[in-house]
Amino acid sequence: MTNQLPFTLEQAQAWREKYPTPFYIYDEAGIKKCVTDLYKAFSWNPGFKEYFAVKAAPTPAILRLLRSLGCGADCSSAPEIEMCRRSGITGHDIMFSSNETREEEYRAAFAAGAMINLDDITQLEIMERACGIPDTVCCRYNPGTFANTNDIMGHQYDSKFGMTRPQLFEALRRLREKGVKHLGIHSMLASCSLDNGYYPALARELFALALELRKDGITLDFIDLSGGLGIPYLPWERAVDIFTIGEGVHRVYHEMLRSNDIELSIFMEMGRYITGPYGYLLTTVIGKKHIYKEYVGVDASASDLMRPAMYGAYHHITVLGKEFAAADTTVDVVGSLCENNDKFAVNRALPAVDYGDILVIQDAGAHGHAMGYNYNGRLRCAELMLGEDGRVRMIRRAETVRDYFATLDVDPEFNPDRPAPAETAPDWDTDA
Repeated sequence: MTNQLPFTLEQAQAWREKYPTPFYIYDEAGIKKCVTDLYKAFSWNPGFKEYFAVKAAPTPAILRLLRSLGCGADCSSAPEIEMCRRSGITGHDIMFSSNETREEEYRAAFAAGAMINLDDITQLEIMERACGIPDTVCCRYNPGTFANTNDIMGHQYDSKFGMTRPQLFEALRRLREKGVKHLGIHSMLASCSLDNGYYPALARELFALALELRKDGITLDFIDLSGGLGIPYLPWERAVDIFTIGEGVHRVYHEMLRSNDIELSIFMEMGRYITGPYGYLLTTVIGKKHIYKEYVGVDASASDLMRPAMYGAYHHITVLGKEFAAADTTVDVVGSLCENNDKFAVNRALPAVDYGDILVIQDAGAHGHAMGYNYNGRLRCAELMLGEDGRVRMIRRAETVRDYFATLDVDPEFNPDRPAPAETAPDWDTDA
């Protein structure tokens, strides 16, 4: 959790006058410092690049900010590729990492000039049939077991992602025979890890593969360590040290690769680590209920941030203006959905709240707004950016009822005054 918020009660109250809660707000300065430190930590590798996991925060203003800091984008669908294209991220600055991939999505990735990361050996034939063989291809590896995994990711033999070792070697051999000029390997074996040793251990696993592949005449141009670094959601958790991690990977690189006259680029695909701590969901207290438990009702719901409802995830909650007040009440903080798991906190100790208080749900900058939905007809909220100069701008407006009904334009009885559009298949044309 963030110890100090980058804004005050007075600022939040002023924003609420213009932008009704709930809304997300992102701290530009915090994101910039995070990315700058990441590139410093891996400056020893000339080809290092962070491909931001678009799924974590798919908002063009955030993508443009990251592009300005040297980041590419990790995409898993054609719409994400198109969002990146419109945000100025193109070509090999896009890593297309998907699974169970449609042929039309391979065509979209190929048309965009993206690097394609194959999740399975069977995907090679599907890709070739869809778009031919690109000049750069990556393959995702699943070792089956890995000592530094965690409960979130689970056992690798239960994971749907990646290829076995024999499949990986066979896929790379076939790709080389088909004329691929640049090959890489990728693996993500933990999620939300707070272990400084995770990336060095993963690097050791993948660098060993690079050495074995070279014996088979296959030279890698890059190794993608993917994502997996976490953030300290809980008050007692400690953030990872990116400089310790960078130096740990550097030592393994020198020991295993440079000593064997191998030089290659290191890629990452982090999302949560980049934006997670720097996004906040602001919501207003609109209810106080006293039955068998004490409830605080807010104008946000799980449709705005589903992680607590879906995973039981902890997000720290600050009552603005009462940061130093005694947390002498125990409450559930709830939204208005017709689901009993619509709770941001259960049995949480908070200061006594009043109607109109602003609650800040912290560490919501990744997999927050992106996972929003419209159950109960709830409309997705706005997103704001807090600039380094202290000014705030809207980067995504809140949904309207018109937005909610937009895909019902095919129903003439629902829209008697509007002609129904022609029925079409999903549009994967990135030039549209």
